[in-house]
Amino acid sequence: MEGILINLFFSGLGFVIVPLLLLLWAIRIAREYERGVIFRLGRLMGVRGPGIFFLIPILESMVKIDLRVVTLDVPAQDVITKDNIPVKVDAVLYFRVSDPAKSIVEVEDYMQATAQIAQTSLRGVAGTTTLDEILSERAKINSQLHKIIDSATDPWGIKVTAVEVKHVEIPEAMQRAIAKQAEAERVRRAKIILAEGEFQASKKLRDAGKVLSATPITLRYLETLSEAAKEPNTTIIFPAEMLGLFKKLGGK
Repeated sequence: MEGILINLFFSGLGFVIVPLLLLLWAIRIAREYERGVIFRLGRLMGVRGPGIFFLIPILESMVKIDLRVVTLDVPAQDVITKDNIPVKVDAVLYFRVSDPAKSIVEVEDYMQATAQIAQTSLRGVAGTTTLDEILSERAKINSQLHKIIDSATDPWGIKVTAVEVKHVEIPEAMQRAIAKQAEAERVRRAKIILAEGEFQASKKLRDAGKVLSATPITLRYLETLSEAAKEPNTTIIFPAEMLGLFKKLGGK
């Protein structure tokens, strides 16, 4: 009799524990930035979340997807630019899952696939661009990469938010050549500024010569003033006519 009671006890306990365990297994909770892709006997049933929901025990399974933006470092790629210069270019990619179902059904590993697309796209864009464009037109290159990668990953339910080229490594000899080119450009600009200053000065002198040649007596008067100014304790008083002349020369 005692054995029968024990068997009944464990049987009843089993009837309570098993459903409880199944219930606990069926409860699923997805955070605000998560979604659950539900499969029933291998067939896609849809996406659930955020919040609490239930799965049919044994029949249904779930794959949880994070919807937050992912930062992916694209390793340095060896590239020959359009003008035949070997460089190494790396970048950083920002993307997120926009369609959880596609990210599971359409591609085996969306993280790995996106990384491979980013690398091949970086090599392709850099290979069709000159070194000067890579160094000076980063925004344009970033825009091209964004468009290419976003288009390629869209069927997988991936949305690319930004692509940034981080670093361009060029050969040391080319670095010296670029430095020399920059120095030559600075010298050229300095010479242009100096030449423009000399041109303006010569123009002023030419204009002054024209005015003075029209009034020889004025030239003689200025020479006399110059000699007088050399004497110590000398006070020079200019007539009103001379002040008008100086204003005329200054206006030129």
